Amino acid sequence: MNATVEQWGVFALERRGPSSGNPFTEVAFGARFRHQHREVDVDGFYDGEGIYRVRFMPDTQGEWHYQTRSNRQEMGGESGMFTCVAPSEHNHGPVRVHNTWHFAYADGTPHVSVGTTCYAWAHQGDELEEQTLDTLERSPFNKMRMCLFPKHYPFNQNEPQFLPYQRGEDGEWDFSRFDPEFFRHFERRVQQLGDLGIEADIILFHPYDHWGFASMPAEADDHYLRYLIARLAAYRHVWWSMANEFDLMQAKSELDWDRYFRIVQKCDPYQHLRSVHNCRGFYDHGKPWVTHQSIQHSDLTRVSEWRQTYRKPVVVDECRYEGNIEHMWGNITAQEMVHRFWLGTIGGGYVGHGETYLHPQDILWWSKGGVLQGDSPARIDFLRRILEKEAPEGLDPISREGASKGEAYYLYYFGVAQPARFRLSLPQDRAYRLEIIDTWRMTIAPVEGTFSGRFLVDLPGKPYHALQARQVEG
Repeated sequence: MNATVEQWGVFALERRGPSSGNPFTEVAFGARFRHQHREVDVDGFYDGEGIYRVRFMPDTQGEWHYQTRSNRQEMGGESGMFTCVAPSEHNHGPVRVHNTWHFAYADGTPHVSVGTTCYAWAHQGDELEEQTLDTLERSPFNKMRMCLFPKHYPFNQNEPQFLPYQRGEDGEWDFSRFDPEFFRHFERRVQQLGDLGIEADIILFHPYDHWGFASMPAEADDHYLRYLIARLAAYRHVWWSMANEFDLMQAKSELDWDRYFRIVQKCDPYQHLRSVHNCRGFYDHGKPWVTHQSIQHSDLTRVSEWRQTYRKPVVVDECRYEGNIEHMWGNITAQEMVHRFWLGTIGGGYVGHGETYLHPQDILWWSKGGVLQGDSPARIDFLRRILEKEAPEGLDPISREGASKGEAYYLYYFGVAQPARFRLSLPQDRAYRLEIIDTWRMTIAPVEGTFSGRFLVDLPGKPYHALQARQVEG
């Protein structure tokens, strides 16, 4: 019977093979997939207990043929086929860069990136992890930053149930042998994000470690990257982030980061989005293997500058967190968080959320997930709905306080300023309707009449307001 897989879904092969020795390093397994005259080579992986798997994401409808390959005769040379059918309703394919500074899914549907951070949520046990997923289902967020390696840091001192490597007879980590149970658990959480329509921005390395995973030798790093890509790349909603705060990882050099990018670029058949996140100094986002900028910075007025410098999408994944902890990076108000989202939007970029409110069991959203306590998510959702309705393909900055979608739509944000009047300059040959937006109270009030050319408009004279101008049709 001919198997069917939807476009941008996952076709999976499972084969039995040797379990003796070290299958992670001694056995090669993969497959070549062919559609008409196009061929795609895909690496497989060992999943423990003598099981080898290949996962493939077909991006073109029609018949696909495959043939397995291996350095073990019993696992290579097997042929088969499947049919790739039309995608289901909510399957738009992987996210790509669109129009230089923005994002869209593979089918052309715009992606307005509204992310959040839960670094170690997938290492907290079933009860808390399921609670996090339930919270996400009711949240405005469509991207989640998450670490593959567990994290050891203030408010995150608990030992995870699963760890990525097996131990040798001497009790030390054997970086040549993965623990498949860890990866099965992690990829299940990744799949569940996809079921919710949330992009999984997977952080490959980070400095907050006491197991030794942040300082593995180069060959172990490379082996890990290839294994992870083989396991996860077939999921359409995966993004790759080389690191959280790459510049704090003293065991790694700039050449290491270049090498990691090139490995991911070479081994990922689907070319998912690739970035790296900083603490103080920026990586050179102009390098060809970087698809978009992942930035930590508190000055959101610089987004338009970063756009022009690297000519790639800007995602300020960390602009500090709404919360009340003692660290300055984790105690801004909800109103300040919302303010920063609007500033980044007007700059032509995208902004990420995070939350760090004290909790008696140290369950802070930014690290462990759980439930959201803050007041910013509802206001972020309000902004997302405006953007998805008025400018889903992205805004481009036109002034310090303004951005537009061509001449069809203009958005101005005044932040902490409180002008009672504002001089607008719109195309003379078109008519526009104006609306005043209260970004905190989440209201939109129309201004009577239609407008064009250069004129003054009355405003509330209060902070955190915006003004939108929409072209009148007809």
